[in-house]
Amino acid sequence: MNIQFNLNGIPTELDCVPDRRVIDLLREDLGLTGSKEGCGTGECGACTILVDGLPKLACLMLAAQLEGTRVETVEALEQTEEGRSLMTAFAEEGAVQCGYCIPGMEMASLALLRQGEPLSRERIKEGLSGNLCRCTGYVKIVDAVERAVKECCEI
Repeated sequence: MNIQFNLNGIPTELDCVPDRRVIDLLREDLGLTGSKEGCGTGECGACTILVDGLPKLACLMLAAQLEGTRVETVEALEQTEEGRSLMTAFAEEGAVQCGYCIPGMEMASLALLRQGEPLSRERIKEGLSGNLCRCTGYVKIVDAVERAVKECCEI
């Protein structure tokens, strides 16, 4: 199947089997290894990407679902002010530790920042609730998102 979509701002066309998982397509076929497969069952959020601006789990999506969409992976964070603010805040707040969950956390956070709503700590926690971290205890991650909100897009 031939699929066409926009990947990190670049028009992309691929020939692949329609039931190929998006996480495998990104990592193995396109060399975009930022998104991680933590569980393969949609439980951990490490593979979170944005599809048409919404957080989606790449381990649960099929390649055919990308047709005509706009896809953003963690590799595109540095292309936007919000993304750069998130990357800096995560590093400076010490929210990265082992780093395995961070790509998914950052992408879920980016979706939150772009909603254009005020983000309290509770709203941030709710927005990140589908992403699991075994290292930080979440406090530093929420601190990082809160800092990014203040630095780039206080509403």
